[in-house]
Amino acid sequence: MFELSLLCPEDKVEDLSDALDALDALSVSVEDADAHTDAEQALFGEPGMPPPKDGWQRSRIVALFAQEADAQQAQQLLQVQDFFAGCQLLGIAPVAEQDWVRLTQSQFAPVEITPDFWIVPSWHELPAQARTSIRLDPGLAFGTGTHPTTRMCLRWIARQGSAAALGRVLDYGCGSGILAIGAAKFGAADIDAVDIDPAAVESALQNAQANAVQLRTGLPEQAQGQYQTVLANILATPLKVLAPLLCAHVAAGGHLVLAGILERQAQELQEAYAPWLALSVADSEDGWILMTATRPA
Repeated sequence: MFELSLLCPEDKVEDLSDALDALDALSVSVEDADAHTDAEQALFGEPGMPPPKDGWQRSRIVALFAQEADAQQAQQLLQVQDFFAGCQLLGIAPVAEQDWVRLTQSQFAPVEITPDFWIVPSWHELPAQARTSIRLDPGLAFGTGTHPTTRMCLRWIARQGSAAALGRVLDYGCGSGILAIGAAKFGAADIDAVDIDPAAVESALQNAQANAVQLRTGLPEQAQGQYQTVLANILATPLKVLAPLLCAHVAAGGHLVLAGILERQAQELQEAYAPWLALSVADSEDGWILMTATRPA
């Protein structure tokens, strides 16, 4: 495998990236060419949303090709394009062969939710202190336990601690199904896990089977009636849009648990849900918050 490296100004990042895609690059990445210097720039965007800009003032683009000849041909074709003006070739270099499976696995260690509740990849031994665990490998669907929003939701589930407290459960926007599986591990037996992404629905089903728990997985229309526990770990904007729908699913005496919310977004979520339920902050971690509400019995 070979990498072609380019230096370009911010306004050429999109054109170059599109061109490299068209030239069958295996992958294209963009990074700050001034990273780790006094000129380094931070590009902040809301997690899960597109960045505010395509690149930095001086962006380094790295494209991977299977063969050196492919990288050389891409280099030659790019140099004669009008949009290449102001850009610079940094070179072509071989990429050392690595055991990518082992490298990827090394980046995912067991995740502690509580001292005795852990998320553990399939290639790891269970920690000795894990009385309750979820076996989960990284995949296409969101939810491996490494993100603060997921951990806070799972901590909330663990604190309930019983099937009676959780009751009938809805995991709305289930991704990998990790929250629904967590609810099942703590005794819930009547669980719907739904998502707009069919790949997430399939991932949730496979993960449930790997953990020997029973879930009903499907698209959002599968969620019917009211639930004792409604979980939604998405992002603030869709959570505001979904306010009437999610609140309608909460049974009398039931709980609504929302995550994917930044600390600065607490008030706007409270205002969005105020016509139906009174949200309050139940947990926080690394700038993220967990918000919950209980419908009066």
